[in-house]
Amino acid sequence: MPVLNHANGADYALIALYFGIVMFVGWYSSRKNQTTDDYFKAGGQVPWFLAGVSNWVSGFSAFMFVAAAGFTYKHGLGAIVVFTASTWAYLVGAFYFASRWRRARINSPLEFLTRRYSSSTTYFYTVTAIVPQIIGIGQGLYILCIFVATALGFAHEQHALLGMNFSGLELTMIGIGLVMIAYTVIGGLWAAVLSDAVQGVIILVTSLLILPVTFRYLGNGDLTDGFARLWREAPAGFFGLNGQTGQPLFLLSYAAATMLGYNVAWWQVQRYQSVPDERSARKMALLCAGFSLFGPLLWILPVMGARVIFPNIAEVWPQFAAPEEASFVGLALMLLPHGLIGFVIAAILSATLGQASDGFNWLAATTTRDIYVPLRKRFGQSIPSEQHQMRVGQITMLVIGILGIVAALRIAKTGGAFAFALQYYSLTGPTFMTPVLLGMVYRKTPWWSGLASCIAAVVVAIGLKLLDVFPEYAYERNVLSAIAAATIVFFISAFFYRADDPRSAEARRFDADLRTPVPDEAEQSTAALRDFQMLAMVSVLLGVVLIACVVLPSSPLAPPAINVVAGVILFLIGGLLWRASRAKT
Repeated sequence: MPVLNHANGADYALIALYFGIVMFVGWYSSRKNQTTDDYFKAGGQVPWFLAGVSNWVSGFSAFMFVAAAGFTYKHGLGAIVVFTASTWAYLVGAFYFASRWRRARINSPLEFLTRRYSSSTTYFYTVTAIVPQIIGIGQGLYILCIFVATALGFAHEQHALLGMNFSGLELTMIGIGLVMIAYTVIGGLWAAVLSDAVQGVIILVTSLLILPVTFRYLGNGDLTDGFARLWREAPAGFFGLNGQTGQPLFLLSYAAATMLGYNVAWWQVQRYQSVPDERSARKMALLCAGFSLFGPLLWILPVMGARVIFPNIAEVWPQFAAPEEASFVGLALMLLPHGLIGFVIAAILSATLGQASDGFNWLAATTTRDIYVPLRKRFGQSIPSEQHQMRVGQITMLVIGILGIVAALRIAKTGGAFAFALQYYSLTGPTFMTPVLLGMVYRKTPWWSGLASCIAAVVVAIGLKLLDVFPEYAYERNVLSAIAAATIVFFISAFFYRADDPRSAEARRFDADLRTPVPDEAEQSTAALRDFQMLAMVSVLLGVVLIACVVLPSSPLAPPAINVVAGVILFLIGGLLWRASRAKT
């Protein structure tokens, strides 16, 4: 059985350093927040490159390192078809949705619903989104922490705190959740964007290293022999479409859900609103398309190698409901030296923190601007000041974050994170996002059409689930039935559209805005360029720390020279970021 390392003092120190950097980024970002525009959409001044990195990292999360790794371990090369699907969604976004979201001229993502449909639609979406969002945050935190606590070696230990007993897993969820809440509440969207950029650097370095060390191990020091061994020893069908990756209906459903998620999800809308102009929005989407095409190869190929290295992975990770989901971390714990082990844990931490912080931000923005402020007006009270609105947003983030931690503590194992995530998002994603996409593409329907199509999708999808129709195709059933129901009701409602209806006036103004381009910005702001300098210094700091780890005890499988390679890569990234900070445009 392969011998795995666990985190030691140096790894804990590097994880602590990462948390310190995240908190510093939150403080650094808080100085940028003078208005609610700054807090909720970064004043529309995020450079397109940072917005693109942040956007891609936000869609990554620990799901990719854990749940998607398990899917790849089982299905092999066919996973590429699934996990590069966002490439085509981003390309559609670059040539259609990017410009339109930038032209929407909205201050919070769900303001789209008010402008396109009605304020009642926004209220409905906000109230119904709260519970799914909290569950989603809890699920992501649970997936993350079951890995982190196990990798650190204290998942099942018992600890007393404030007169109560907690397992190591529970304490991990509480600790990580509190850090996630703190930096997001302090810094707003700027904190999410800049911390995502730090996370992107960590994910890139980790992925670049895992690929070669895995195949060098497989080939006894020779990369080419490693790939040849994988070809010889992989299970039959491992290099073709098999299982779910060979089912056309699953691929169609997954592609449809991906197209929705990467074009009209609220976190995506917020990123398009955060850049200065339409050209920047298109560049952001194209950058994400490139990352989504080539990035997954960096972890899909090593996990395929893990199928040969760990042919009986349940013996290595018996405590996991789906042990194949530990394939990526198993490679890291066996083949990387101390220092980089902490770096890998930080990478997986960072991926999920970025995704959850985006959820906090858009829901807080909507609750504040689309619910709290209009309700004050309706009851005859004055419009609250910018500072007052920022405080309401921060309190909302705090409450949502705490509830997310509680949800993580309550979510039980369900036989594997990938299966749970598919079922969860197939019920919550298409039901709410389909009316958003339809309303953006076709704008001559009455004010109630979004509400009606969303309710139809919810009723049909949940009804079919409760009736247990086609249980063997539950994911496909949920996605396609929700999209079909929402689309049918939406276009039936078009027959009731009246352009002279006063309630259609805002939708007509919105339609005019979507046809009016946003002027391009002439140059980047000096403050935005300073952000590149800050990120460059963080990269160099991490590089210095990893090179210093060369003195730590090591093993023949994980030589300390790998830390030096990682440090050099970080220096190069720091140099490129510093050069970007000197750019004039």
